[in-house]
Amino acid sequence: MAHVKPYSLFTDFDINLFKAGKHYRLYEKFGSHITTIDGIDGVYFAVWAPSAKQVSVVGDFNFWTEGEHLLNVRWDSSGIWEGFIPLIGKGNIYKYKIESNNDGIKTEKADPYARRYEHPPKTASIVWDDTYKWKDSKWMKKRKVYNAIDAPYSVYEVHLGSWKKQIEENRFLSYYELANDLVNYVKDMNFTHVELMPIMEHPYDPSWGYQITGYFAPTSRFGYPEEFKYLVDKLHQNDIGIILDWVPSHFPEDAHGLGFFDGSHLYEHPDRKKGYHQDWKSLIFNYERNEVRSFLISNAIFWLEQYHADGLRVDAVASMLFLDYSREDGEWEPNIYGGRENLAVISFLKELNQEVYASFPDVQTIAEESTAFPMVSKPTFVGGLGFGMKWMMGWMHDTLEYFAKDPVYRKYHQNDITFSLAYAFTENFMLPLSHDEVVYGKNSILGRMPGDEWQRFANLRLLYGCMFTHPGTKLLFMGGEFGQYNEWNFQESLDWNLLEFEPHKNIQNYYKELNALYKTTPALYEKGFSNEGFEWISFDDHENCVISYIRKGYNTTDDVVVVCNLTPTIRENYRIGVPIKGKLKEIFNSDSKTFGGSGVSNKKQITIKKTPWNGKTFSAEITLAPLAIIVFQFKP
Repeated sequence: MAHVKPYSLFTDFDINLFKAGKHYRLYEKFGSHITTIDGIDGVYFAVWAPSAKQVSVVGDFNFWTEGEHLLNVRWDSSGIWEGFIPLIGKGNIYKYKIESNNDGIKTEKADPYARRYEHPPKTASIVWDDTYKWKDSKWMKKRKVYNAIDAPYSVYEVHLGSWKKQIEENRFLSYYELANDLVNYVKDMNFTHVELMPIMEHPYDPSWGYQITGYFAPTSRFGYPEEFKYLVDKLHQNDIGIILDWVPSHFPEDAHGLGFFDGSHLYEHPDRKKGYHQDWKSLIFNYERNEVRSFLISNAIFWLEQYHADGLRVDAVASMLFLDYSREDGEWEPNIYGGRENLAVISFLKELNQEVYASFPDVQTIAEESTAFPMVSKPTFVGGLGFGMKWMMGWMHDTLEYFAKDPVYRKYHQNDITFSLAYAFTENFMLPLSHDEVVYGKNSILGRMPGDEWQRFANLRLLYGCMFTHPGTKLLFMGGEFGQYNEWNFQESLDWNLLEFEPHKNIQNYYKELNALYKTTPALYEKGFSNEGFEWISFDDHENCVISYIRKGYNTTDDVVVVCNLTPTIRENYRIGVPIKGKLKEIFNSDSKTFGGSGVSNKKQITIKKTPWNGKTFSAEITLAPLAIIVFQFKP
């Protein structure tokens, strides 16, 4: 190592916080940091490897020679190794060569805190810093409004590698190209947010990004870190929020990754019953270890602070919460109280959300959680996990199952489409039609719809209409907005050529208009997480397969009436009860000819009469279009 005075980024306070699991900015200390010491330019390295006997930095600057540049272990039993290498800098490639105290085992590891990695399949870390100058101050100042739980929240879920490809060269679009193509498309389609499937560096394309090795680096597949910042910046400049998929649940066993890092089970739990995920053939973080908790919470904060993310969608929360998740008897052990809950995970998630919201009160954390675990999206001070929202998996399963049925049988299954309202306000729910629903033989959303082509597209319009008028925020996976026929294939671009055909162009236009209706109709979002924002008119007209309800905002003059005709039969003079007198004006109809519908509508304003119906004082007679959702506005 260089003959300069000892140098460290760690203070005693840093070390104490790290050991206690309370240091939430570890990326400022660990990893490789370009610096100047005694007038000499170079790079300071720091890595956590408490079971190491010796740690070398090997790289393109020393012919990958072990022992050429040794790090020094700190005296304070923190297990941190650090040192300064002169005359290297940005762009140098490196790994840590670690000799363990455990039988002299040697590992060669990428830097867990590296800001950039080589393009897969190469696996080394790259010394990096960027001086990107953000231009999104306007968004950052006002995003509290856009990200609030009483704001419209329509999310477009995207896998960057397969959203669109450069056809002539058969390659990914770069972050720069996406900053033009994707941003313009999302803005034109009236989405409020984009959610990216994991952008962090990962070695294996078929993992879709969910098997991460580089937690602090955007993948090099699409460009440099500052180019990803440019993409985020462009989204913000166009008033579009960005949510990042974040994976604290598991990580792969790849030799250069976090597993068996220093010859010991450093990041993963040493007990395979808690430390190995059988379904995904991956390792599970040791949430009982303070330093690991600090690593993970620091990583969440990193993406919010350094990359201006507006939210984190936390993957596979159910797999984290339960010790018996996807395990048979004998493959798990109960907690100290005899239960199946992972108590360390519960405390970790609470701590995570407390720190995120304390530092960034204008973002959202969203849990992908599929069980009935209570109070996932309730504040920690009342005993909840502290997430901002939770995916409503029950709604998704029931709705897709219902719409797959031929309309002639739907009257026997009306409960499937109405049951979600029995628990809709127990959490702050997001309604997801995600990538998981269009893979592995499940068919595309359009492919699930019954009937001839006209009916399939009418059903799809009706399904999306039900989603947008149901309480909760919305998420749709890419391709669903224009009726992708095929299942999603991560290796290929979406089938954009389908937009040459009128039915697909119509459904795309329909989704665009649904987003616009949602954003401009306060009753559809202001009380989306409160039972005050929803009132049934009728949920039990099984024979006609019709449901009707009122959505309410802060201002009663904004209330709207929603009626869904779930069969292809046109129903004239259909009576619905309403609570006030005046008139009803049709403001949205999925059967409009502009969407590819048949054009059946209520052209004139409908007079509300003092005829009690559906338990209401007043009522009105309307015309129901086939397989359609109609939205009415009250007119005094």
